Amino acid sequence: MIAVNLLVSIIVIIVLQLVGMLIFSWITPYKDLEELKRGNVAAGLAMGGKFLGTAILLGVASYTNHSIWYLMLWFAVGYVCLVLAYLVFELATPGFKVSQELQKGNVAVGILLAAVYVGTGFAISSLII
Repeated sequence: MIAVNLLVSIIVIIVLQLVGMLIFSWITPYKDLEELKRGNVAAGLAMGGKFLGTAILLGVASYTNHSIWYLMLWFAVGYVCLVLAYLVFELATPGFKVSQELQKGNVAVGILLAAVYVGTGFAISSLII
């Protein structure tokens, strides 16, 4: 029974991680994978930050909840916060568009955005019960 629960949890976590990355790719006005194929380091850093931010949320949600449903609920709450962090970051930089800077390969923006995702993931995960 423990093995089945573990397997189900792992599958749910992987699916949620993939769905989270898919939703993020829809939000950005450029194609993440195309930018990676071009060797765009800035887009890769931002995408890595998205992955780490969602992984942090999933890790804490799975650690603190014994129910798959609560894990999914808390992940959804945290994920909405990550998306909002991206939108706020976009609004907080009125001198340029974050997505355009990433497409141009602006590594500084990629690093900062990755830190925003990871920092938001850590901060929001502390609220998960």
